[in-house]
Amino acid sequence: MTYHELPIPPHFDADRVGEVWKVPYEEQAREAARWARRHGISPAAHDRFKICLVAVDVQNTFCIPGFELYVGGRSGTGAVDDNRRLCEFVYRNLGVVTQISLTMDTHQAMQIFHAVYLVNDRGEHPPPFTSVSEEQVRKGVWKFNPAAAPSLQIDEAYGQRHLVHYTTTLKESGKYDLTIWPYHAMLGGIGHALVPAVEEAVFFHSIARFSQPDFHVKGQHPLTEHYSVLGPEVVNGPDGEPIAQKSDTFLKKLLECDAVIIAGQAKSHCVAWTIDDLLEEVLARDRRLVEKVYLLEDCTSPVVVPGITDYTDQAHAAFQRFADVGMHVVRSTDPIANWPGIRLN
Repeated sequence: MTYHELPIPPHFDADRVGEVWKVPYEEQAREAARWARRHGISPAAHDRFKICLVAVDVQNTFCIPGFELYVGGRSGTGAVDDNRRLCEFVYRNLGVVTQISLTMDTHQAMQIFHAVYLVNDRGEHPPPFTSVSEEQVRKGVWKFNPAAAPSLQIDEAYGQRHLVHYTTTLKESGKYDLTIWPYHAMLGGIGHALVPAVEEAVFFHSIARFSQPDFHVKGQHPLTEHYSVLGPEVVNGPDGEPIAQKSDTFLKKLLECDAVIIAGQAKSHCVAWTIDDLLEEVLARDRRLVEKVYLLEDCTSPVVVPGITDYTDQAHAAFQRFADVGMHVVRSTDPIANWPGIRLN
């Protein structure tokens, strides 16, 4: 069958991408089945050229205006615009995207990057977006909150030693300082859920192509940040003990598929770190695998908090570095059949 882009299904409302609403599953299941018959869409198992779309942390907490860590980019509408394009990309390429993998940032209150974890000499917690450096920790500007120790099943001394070790390890590895983020992606909360418009597109794809979505939960460990789905920022504690493990999840996906497309939030953090970890694994195994990776540059935005922080330049530099080693930086609006290395016919 000759490849052609599909039309956008009539149920999709681009004006509602930035809103929270209930996906009508039964109705959409019936429509997806009819849509597949009408357009001759075959089950994903029949794909000769297998394409995996990885959507990183496309959750309300990052993508809906007014939620805890909305990624607006410099435009202020970044994640909403990104998700509109991402949904349209899924619908237009419904017949050729074999599977959709989704990462889910997942947190509880007492984690190292949330305010309650730290205190100063006055018992105050750091405000959101505070950058906590190794020097500050060693000087005692910020300390481990001993009240959190019992719930985390550690003692106060260990908590403080780990905080020193953690910020030192970040500095030595050239990573960002520990950032205190607003409480976000809270397990069981509305912010943790997928953006409804994206969830609907994923569900529609699942029914139309008989392709189960592939979910990956990350970020639950209280003693480390976990930007990349492939692994946490710090894997060992102050005594060399393992506190979290790395994963070769998407390296396996890269080996199984002919192309892996990456989008999501935020370009400067979880997306960049996931790609960076994937690149490290690829270079250690087979450099040619980088040519299987496609980055949807118009479906991701950097963290920008006006007047506080702006990671746009770091995000652009990261994507340029990925392109320089052979990954493909592409746009969702360009026909996928025209992307280098894609063979659909």
